[in-house]
Amino acid sequence: MSGCTSRSSSKRGRGTMAAIGAAVVAAPLVLLAVSAGPAGAADGAVWDRIAQCESGGNWHINTGNGYYGGLQFSAGSWRAHGGGAYASTADRASRAQQIAVATRLQRAQGWGAWPVCAARAGAYGEAPSAPKPSTHKAKPKAEPRREARDAAPRKAGTGQAGTGRVEAKAAPAKAPERPPVQADRGSRGGDYTVREGDTLSAIAEAHGTTWEALYAANKAVVGGDPDLILPGERLAL
Repeated sequence: MSGCTSRSSSKRGRGTMAAIGAAVVAAPLVLLAVSAGPAGAADGAVWDRIAQCESGGNWHINTGNGYYGGLQFSAGSWRAHGGGAYASTADRASRAQQIAVATRLQRAQGWGAWPVCAARAGAYGEAPSAPKPSTHKAKPKAEPRREARDAAPRKAGTGQAGTGRVEAKAAPAKAPERPPVQADRGSRGGDYTVREGDTLSAIAEAHGTTWEALYAANKAVVGGDPDLILPGERLAL
């Protein structure tokens, strides 16, 4: 009896030790599997979550801090990963174009390119496949043409050109009263000296002619803009 008891206890002891050994070996494998996280690629909405964290979801933001667009590219990173094919800086590119460049950057540097926001967005594995964006490059904003001012004569006193362009001028609180135009014949017969507040229309009306005829006779003095006459100029009537 005692011999059987001893053998049975020995078998149970060996079984217990084997179970403990298996648990010890399996535990690190479980921890490794948990820490490694899921395999494969992150979901397609990960870029929107990162952009929400980086820029509040504004894909065209430029605050002047040296980082641009929804995913806050530096100008150097943008150009280094092909962004120059779309726009000079990321904020001028579309969302799809920014994601295409971000996918290349992630494959080169990993999610560490966005160390805080990628972690908050739950990014893991490889970047999701990005659809091929349009390669249309944004056109730079056109600068206003200053020479358009002299492109066509404008009707005197109206401030509007023949092309329909209107020059914005600050309106005074109260328009100053203009002195009546009077004939001022100097040493040369038929001359008129321009005074403060004069216009070609008013001068022409006071001397029984039209502003077009007056302008034509004095274009060399007035220049290309009939609305711009200066005090002291002498006009031939």
